[in-house]
Amino acid sequence: MTATSESVRAPGPFVHPALFYADAREYVAGTVPFVRAALTAGEPVAVAVPGENLRLIQDELGADGAAVRFLDMREAGRNPGRIIPGVLRAFADAQPPGRRVHIIGEPVWAGRSPAEYPACAQHEALINAAFQGREVTILCPYDTARLDERALTDAYATHPVVIPAGSGAERTSAAYDPDGVVSRYNEPLPPAPGAGPGLLRLSFDEDSLSAVRHQATDHGARLGLTGLALENLTLITAELTTNSVVHGGGTGALTVWPEDGYVLCEVRDKGRLADPLAGRRPAARDQRGGRGLLLVNLVSDLVRTHTGPEGTTIRSYLRR
Repeated sequence: MTATSESVRAPGPFVHPALFYADAREYVAGTVPFVRAALTAGEPVAVAVPGENLRLIQDELGADGAAVRFLDMREAGRNPGRIIPGVLRAFADAQPPGRRVHIIGEPVWAGRSPAEYPACAQHEALINAAFQGREVTILCPYDTARLDERALTDAYATHPVVIPAGSGAERTSAAYDPDGVVSRYNEPLPPAPGAGPGLLRLSFDEDSLSAVRHQATDHGARLGLTGLALENLTLITAELTTNSVVHGGGTGALTVWPEDGYVLCEVRDKGRLADPLAGRRPAARDQRGGRGLLLVNLVSDLVRTHTGPEGTTIRSYLRR
């Protein structure tokens, strides 16, 4: 693990510490005082962590927890691309101006799949840009006993401030490099299957958008999607293919297939996605258009993206 420098709070109004903990005792000792300090100051506080850790905090707070917004991150944040707009900004933006907002967010836990983890690391890195200049503190716990070395090392690169396990003392991270993390995990995605009975592969342009959407929906139904999940596949297909036509050179390729209990919908085009926060900003109420990637993040169980000189690939996962 990367060493850190002496204890110094990061400059600026936004504070983003990583809290390392080895057991339940250290978890409670690092999180509950954070919540109580916010409550004592009369400032809003939310806790979005996996359910088992949520219960630890709730049990310790007792009746004081009535003033806290609690969310199970396993559900609210199962797609890391949804956390900034749907959890963090959703809470922070709803608060009255003039008061610091406090959030505990734990997006990285043992059991995250290999497909999910790169999106988690990018999410943690992008928080810093998403909240730059705002009076917000987001404390991110990391389980040193159960997470692998890569996740713990990346936490030093995505957080300007760290709190080593059992220390209670904040230190600046000498390894802080959020842009480097975003770039490093902008990795080519594993290729889709080349053939198979569950594979749908189509090329599209402006004239074929409607037909492609209907074919993807019909194929999703054959793969076992029903109800809201099938409606979400229709929405994802429509938004991604339209984005390709408008922003990605006018054409693209759609692939839909089953994998490990999910239906995957992938769109490739020749466009370059230059903004890492695209799809992670909440839409303004009066905003017209520009919601496509945001909607995809909000309804998907996971979204993975790779962009480069050759073009952009966006892959959405929906549970069957």
